[in-house]
Amino acid sequence: MKNYNFDELVDRTNTNSLKYDGRQMFFGTDDLLPLWVADMDFKTPDFIVEALKDRLEHEVLGYTFRSDSYSDAIIQWLDKRHNWKVKKEWISFSPGVVAGLTLAIDTYSKPGDEIIVQPPVYFPFYDSIKGLGRKMVENPLKLAGGRYTFDLDDLKQKITANTKMLLLCNPQNPGGMVWTKDELTELATICLENKVLIVSDEIHSDLVFEGHKHIPLPTLSDEIANNCIVCMAGSKTFNIAGLTTSFVVIPNKKLFVRYERTLKVPHLHMGNIFGSIALETAYREGAGWVDQVVDYLQGNYRFLESYLADKLPNIKPMKPEATYLIWLDFSEYQLSDDDLNAKLIDAGVGLNRGVQFGKQGSGFMRINIGCPRATLEQALGRIEQAFG
Repeated sequence: MKNYNFDELVDRTNTNSLKYDGRQMFFGTDDLLPLWVADMDFKTPDFIVEALKDRLEHEVLGYTFRSDSYSDAIIQWLDKRHNWKVKKEWISFSPGVVAGLTLAIDTYSKPGDEIIVQPPVYFPFYDSIKGLGRKMVENPLKLAGGRYTFDLDDLKQKITANTKMLLLCNPQNPGGMVWTKDELTELATICLENKVLIVSDEIHSDLVFEGHKHIPLPTLSDEIANNCIVCMAGSKTFNIAGLTTSFVVIPNKKLFVRYERTLKVPHLHMGNIFGSIALETAYREGAGWVDQVVDYLQGNYRFLESYLADKLPNIKPMKPEATYLIWLDFSEYQLSDDDLNAKLIDAGVGLNRGVQFGKQGSGFMRINIGCPRATLEQALGRIEQAFG
C-alpha cells in the first residue's frame, strides 16, 4: 500500500481557495495562517486526480447521469466502513450536505413550522431554517465529563404540535462527538413518538478516531430508519468539497419520492461529471488513504493537546472523537468574543469564532487541524506569543 505524505506543504494561494484567498475578505488581512474553513490542506488523493484526468481525455463534457457503478460504490463503502446495508433505491443526490438539509426542510415542512437544532452546532443549519421562513427552536447540548451530551428533558419540553423536524449533526461539529448507540436511540425514540422527522448530517462519519464507531442513524431500527433521512458526502473525507457532490439516503419510499420532486424541479439532480467520478473513485480506492489520514489527524490532535497543556494551559481543547475540527475553550482569559477574535487575528491566526455556532459558543474558537504538522506548530507558536 502506498504511504501518503501529509507533511507536504502545498501552496493554495491564487487558486480561488476560500480558506486562503478569502483571508482579506473575512479577516481584513492576508498575513495570517488560516485554520478555519473545513477543508484540509492535504493534496486530494492521487487516485482521484488520475480518474479526473482520465475523463478529460475524452474532450466532450456534455450531460451525464450517475451510473449503477456510482451507486454500487456508495453501497459497498457504507457496508464495509459502517456496517450499513443500503439499497440503491434509497440513494438520492444533493450538490452538498447543506443543500440536502435545506431541500429536506423545504420538502417536509412549511413556513412557520418549528425545526429543532442542538447548539453549539454547524452554523449553516441556522441559515437554512431561517432562510426558508421556519421557526428555529434551540435544544442546547449539555457539557458533561468534557464532552457534550443531549439534553433530552429539555427536548421533550420544546416539542410542540408544530414541531416537524430535528437537525442532527453526527459526528458533531464543532465538538467532535461521535454519538453512541444509546444516545442516538433515546433521541430518535423521542422524535419517533412525537412524529418529528430527523435529518442527520453525517458528513464527518469517515473521520472517526480510535476507540469510537460511527453509527448511521437508520441502522438503529426499521422504525427509526423510516423517520429519518441521512446526508453524507466524500467531500470532508477526501478533500473534494469543491466538486459539490453529496448524496442523501432515504429509506422511507414516500419521503424519498417527495425529496426527489423537490430536487428535480430546479434541475439540481444532475450534478456534475467530475463530482460523480471523484466520489465513486474515492469509495472504490480510498480505504487505505482514509486510514492514513485519520491516523495523521489523531497525531495532530495529540500534538495540539500536548502543546496546550505544556505552554497554554488556560486554553482547553475538547477531546475529539472524530473530525479535524477542534473546539477550543478560551474562556479563562475573560475576553469578549470580538476581542478574542481580534487578538488571534493580530497574532496571525485565523480561526472560526465560537459564537458563530450559537451563543453557547461564547468564549470558544474552532481550529482546523487538517494541515501539515509544521503549519499547526507555527499557528500554535503564534497563539502562544499572544496568550502565553
